[in-house]
Amino acid sequence: MKPFFLICLLSFSFTGFAQSYHFKPLSPGGNASIRGMSVVTDQVAWLSGSDGSIGKTLDGGISWKWMKPPGYEKLDFRDIEAFDENRAIVVNAGSPAYVLLTTDGGKNWKECYKNTDSAIFLDGMGFWDGRNGMIFGDPIQNKMQLLKTRDGGLSWQNVSDHLRAELKTGEAGFAASGTTIKTFGKGLAWIATGGSVSNIYFTDNYGDTWKVFKCPVIQGESSTGVFSMDFYDKNHGVVAGGNYLKDKENTNNILLTSDGGKTWNKPSAPVSGYRSGVIYVSRKTLLATGSSGTDVSNDGGINWHNLSSLSFNVIHKSKKGKLILLAGNKGQVYQLLISR
Repeated sequence: MKPFFLICLLSFSFTGFAQSYHFKPLSPGGNASIRGMSVVTDQVAWLSGSDGSIGKTLDGGISWKWMKPPGYEKLDFRDIEAFDENRAIVVNAGSPAYVLLTTDGGKNWKECYKNTDSAIFLDGMGFWDGRNGMIFGDPIQNKMQLLKTRDGGLSWQNVSDHLRAELKTGEAGFAASGTTIKTFGKGLAWIATGGSVSNIYFTDNYGDTWKVFKCPVIQGESSTGVFSMDFYDKNHGVVAGGNYLKDKENTNNILLTSDGGKTWNKPSAPVSGYRSGVIYVSRKTLLATGSSGTDVSNDGGINWHNLSSLSFNVIHKSKKGKLILLAGNKGQVYQLLISR
């Protein structure tokens, strides 16, 4: 990979301010396709991807330590949740399905869940706090697969029966970046689907009961729907996606809600193509990325502007700081610097 230290430097003026966006390449992670990301602080971040690859930085991305849990080298780790430099949980896509936990910074990994059902396919994971979390997966016999932990990932219980609504034929989740599940506050969670139809599944009691809201994003084909979701608060959220087979098309592929996902509205100016990652940087600033580029909005998601055509799978912001990382195929990892 060539060291492009100034891939993109653009400025847009909004409400009297100008912001600059600088994509800075970091140490690559081999040839792995990276889709899982958890940015804990401005120094600590974890990544996960294909070929059993897991990466960790303790210096804000300047250097990375890459590892492969022994015995799981062929897995595609589509999502990772980290709590600090020592404790992290990874989940793979496909069958058999595994959930692995490390408490010593990746030196050792404990198998906390295994499912050999040929139909199992886990899509994403979210945690409300250090102990309570949820994983969701594609439906088996029309029932979305839901796993719940109350002990920080040491054990997982199948709570699929808590969601009484059956998924439609051809409806499923996407594991493009592990971000079609969003946990928030005390017990709130949203799960987005796609394919034949797209819905938002919402709980306000840690997954004990659920409501279903229609999501009018592009849908109807196995390659269409919501691929990423984020919420700024319990009311304001965003979904992004499209058709990953036509990644430069942007027909009805990003929507906003102001009522907790009950209804969704189109922005005035959409993103430039298919997007598999979307985040709130602040109430006004949002970022969306995908295989055909990255876009920014500085007015709460109403108008989007393209920043770069660089290809990425996932984007995250530090839970406790300002570090923003993007990652994609062939181990590429970038930092996005925003300045005024």
